[in-house]
Amino acid sequence: MGAKIHAQGARERAREAVREADRAEAKAWSVRMEGYGGPAQPSPTIGQCINGGLGWLEVECARCKTRASLPLDAIRRRADTPLWKLEASLKCRSCRSTRYAPPARMIKLTAVRQITPYKWVHPTEER
Repeated sequence: MGAKIHAQGARERAREAVREADRAEAKAWSVRMEGYGGPAQPSPTIGQCINGGLGWLEVECARCKTRASLPLDAIRRRADTPLWKLEASLKCRSCRSTRYAPPARMIKLTAVRQITPYKWVHPTEER
C-alpha cells in the first residue's frame, strides 16, 4: 500500500516536471520569436505548448499588419506537429485576393487570448 502511494506521488511529480519543461521550451521559443523575429526552427510541438499552458498563437499579416490570436487546440493537426510547420498554412483572410493570399508570420505564444475579436455589427443595425 505504501509503495503504491509512493509510486503515485512520483508519477504526479514527473507529470508536473514535464509540464514545467514544456512551458519553459515554449516560452523560450516565444521570446525568441517576439524579440528577434526568429528563427522559427526548432520549435516546440502543438502538444507541448498546450501542455505547458500556452495555448494561443499570435500571428500577423505580412501585408496589412493585422494581428490575430489562434487557439492551438482548434488547429486540425497532430499534437506532435512542430509550430514552424504551421507557418506555410497561415494566410491572411482580410487582404486575400482571388489569386494570392499574403502569408502571416508567427509572433508569440500566450496563455490567454490577447487580441480581442471584432465586435461584429450587422449592416442593418444602428452603430
